[in-house]
Amino acid sequence: MKETPAFAIYAIFVNFNRKWEKPFWDKVGDVFAKLCSPIRHRREVRKIKKRLVEAIRHTASSGKKTFRSTNSIIMRFPQLKEGLQDAKHIFEKYDEDSNGTIDHEELKKCLRELNFNVDDKEINRLYHYCNMDLQNGLQYHEFIVLLCLVFLLDAAPSRANNTAKDESRELEGTFKLLVEAFAFLDKNGDGMLERKDFVVALNEAPSKEKSPTHIATKRFREMDWNKDGTVSIKEFLYSMIKWIGMDSDDEEKEETVKQIVIW
Repeated sequence: MKETPAFAIYAIFVNFNRKWEKPFWDKVGDVFAKLCSPIRHRREVRKIKKRLVEAIRHTASSGKKTFRSTNSIIMRFPQLKEGLQDAKHIFEKYDEDSNGTIDHEELKKCLRELNFNVDDKEINRLYHYCNMDLQNGLQYHEFIVLLCLVFLLDAAPSRANNTAKDESRELEGTFKLLVEAFAFLDKNGDGMLERKDFVVALNEAPSKEKSPTHIATKRFREMDWNKDGTVSIKEFLYSMIKWIGMDSDDEEKEETVKQIVIW
């Protein structure tokens, strides 16, 4: 069998390549990049989750216990709501185009002016991690969760900068309470909530305040957004925002309060 000269094979490849709008290997590279993108995203998510778990464990091991029952968490709802309302004002301030979302540039400006110690790469990771509906821009509740996670990851406003804004300090107090509430519910201290942890926490209340198991199970399912049997700090924060009444209309707020009271 007569062999085709190498230069002839090259000529065939070049002619074939010219028929494409983009060079063949560029297209291969584009396809490969698209295939790798989800893998890279999952890797980044795992890194963030690992760091958050470590931060939660550190909070739990600090020895400070603000909460001793789920009822003590509920009693703080008015205070938490006030703090989250302040956060909503910040959201509206930096939503410069008033489209109801915070984009990358608006977020970077917000964090910079609030004196957060976080670089652009970290902002990008958290931006995608907190964007639950994968739309362009963070909605209010996603923005609040991102700010809380920034605090949790030890990127609080610089204490060396005496010009740190009062609104940053007020937010820090609110976020500390939310993180400590999660740490209280995390009975085994592994940085994730399981249903048995939640049931145990709810049943630590006095007998007359204990919730039936089916109520505890319902509350847990509401928090477990991705239905994997565990609740991350991100899922917990989304649920708390809803329960406190910052992510619903007036009628839903009243119904939420009624439901939480029967914990």
